[in-house]
Amino acid sequence: MIIKVCGMRDADNIRAIDTLEGVDWMGFIFYPPSSRFVDNVPTYLPQNKARVGVFVNETLQSITERMNSFHFNLIQLHGHETPEFCKQLRDAIGKEIQIIKMIQINEPSDLNSIRQYEGIVDYFLFETKCKEYGGSGKQFDWDILKHYEGQTPFLITGGIKPADVEKIESFHHPKFAGIDLNSGFETAPAMKDPKLIQGFINKLNRK
Repeated sequence: MIIKVCGMRDADNIRAIDTLEGVDWMGFIFYPPSSRFVDNVPTYLPQNKARVGVFVNETLQSITERMNSFHFNLIQLHGHETPEFCKQLRDAIGKEIQIIKMIQINEPSDLNSIRQYEGIVDYFLFETKCKEYGGSGKQFDWDILKHYEGQTPFLITGGIKPADVEKIESFHHPKFAGIDLNSGFETAPAMKDPKLIQGFINKLNRK
């Protein structure tokens, strides 16, 4: 299972999370209204985990400029980016850098629109539907994903907390690839609790 820790910014905190066993990806948010917005390149960037750049309705130029500074392994599109834009991004960044497309979920019909992204993006990220792009910190009904019949692997985010170990363990879907952790594991916006995250992962892995 992929474990993504999103909303990183502080260099020392990034270094601490970078040493954790079981964390695979670390996300950096480039959306100015977010309380986890990354304005400058931190003095330390992950050396052991894949780097994910998170963008909301940005231009290709803005994304590629950030790529030059952060050297991303994955790009997460967290707005209303169209399949056409995803194709343009793919052409611009090549196939080595993977693309994640966020889809807001509230009811089964929300899954209908994602078919047009099949074959273009590498992962879907299913998020709780809300007016804000930064997420609501609440969970959607994961049972809705039983209706997902696509071929693209997906991650789940939205309100995941340390107490959700059993819920995650009991969720099964052939395309379920991982989870995205954020506010439920923070001591303050953009400051993750390494011990809390490691304890959570150990429970998932029953260590």
